[in-house]
Amino acid sequence: MISLHTSPLEQPGAGDAGGMNVYISHLAKALAADGLGVDIFTRATDPAQPDVELVAPGVAVHHIEAGPRRRLAKEQMPPIVDEFAEGLVQRMSRASLPRVVHSHYWVSGLAGLQAASAWGVPLVHTMHTMARVKNRHLAAGDVPEPTWRERGEQLIADAAARLTANTAAERDELVRHYGVAEERIDVVSPGVDLDVFRPAFRSRSRVASGVPASTFHVLFAGRLQRLKGPQVLVAAVGELRRRRPDLPLRVTIIGAPSGSLGLDLDELAREEGVDDAVRRLPPVPAGVLAEWFRSADVLAMPSFSESFGLVALEAQACGTPVVAARVGGLPKAVCDGRTGFLVDGHEASAWASVLEQLYDDPATRVDLGRAASMYAQRFGWDQTAEGTRAAYRQAVRDRPSNGHLARAVPTGRDLRTGEHPPKVTPKR
Repeated sequence: MISLHTSPLEQPGAGDAGGMNVYISHLAKALAADGLGVDIFTRATDPAQPDVELVAPGVAVHHIEAGPRRRLAKEQMPPIVDEFAEGLVQRMSRASLPRVVHSHYWVSGLAGLQAASAWGVPLVHTMHTMARVKNRHLAAGDVPEPTWRERGEQLIADAAARLTANTAAERDELVRHYGVAEERIDVVSPGVDLDVFRPAFRSRSRVASGVPASTFHVLFAGRLQRLKGPQVLVAAVGELRRRRPDLPLRVTIIGAPSGSLGLDLDELAREEGVDDAVRRLPPVPAGVLAEWFRSADVLAMPSFSESFGLVALEAQACGTPVVAARVGGLPKAVCDGRTGFLVDGHEASAWASVLEQLYDDPATRVDLGRAASMYAQRFGWDQTAEGTRAAYRQAVRDRPSNGHLARAVPTGRDLRTGEHPPKVTPKR
């Protein structure tokens, strides 16, 4: 597996680490438990990092030298794709060549094309997010994804043996925006760690989290960027406070800034008159996050774009209903009216109305939470591994005739300057 711009060992919710980190880590472990050996390649970001870390039986994380040994924004990755690809090709000995390369996110896909071509094996790619989709659902003040990312994603879409999509909706986006033939796409839903994220006594979790029993507790967990919509939640809470000034309200926001947020959530909370109710916390480990989920009456996900929304599934596994935007994969992660509610748009008044409804109807919150925990049981990582392995097998079967691997891929400089990328030609 290739995850160039972020390591599965990093804490989700900080920097560029998020649901993809959780996805890669748990998928690799589930595949290994099923008998596959998994090598994960990521970029070295710290001089103290070992070349290889064994993180579970059958799973090794390799740190490849590419660029400076420090954290870089994902926007800085294209120029070091070639260096990274060369490093990972050299790292793998001839005795341990993989049968399949599985890349995650577009910069990893470009490196994956080079590695797969060098080894003569198929590439399976998971987009996680797509530039052409994100650019159609930008938050106010957000910066569009650059055209060179779109070009890179198009090359991967054309050249990969197979692509996996989190949902049928994402599969349709690959077909519509990138022209991928539907028969080359496998729909494989992400999973949830049901040993960590599980129901428990909400009252105990509230005591552990310091949330008073009578408080209506709304939780947000994720990277603090406009795309994830924390500013929508704060504005909605401000509207709710104006409607119901005596409502006992607590809002907990767990996460760290990612990229350019473009606003100060603390300042926004003061402007909305809810700074006394809004508490911000840094990212926390999975076990602690589960405790926070159980302490909440509802999880809010006002995202503008989500390929799936693992946080929604994790919260539901803990028995907490979710209010989410009707975008991307969230209609798959959340059953509208059964495990939570989906909101059309991002107007503060609409979000405030749904939150107010849930506050006024605690019995419905309980019913939604019970259904949510049952729904989440369908999404174990073993099922994700089974679907992914089927995609690998199909890629290997198709390999002699698929003609998808390229002799050459564009460099980061090609993509940035808009030069025409090398033509994708079959490897003979």
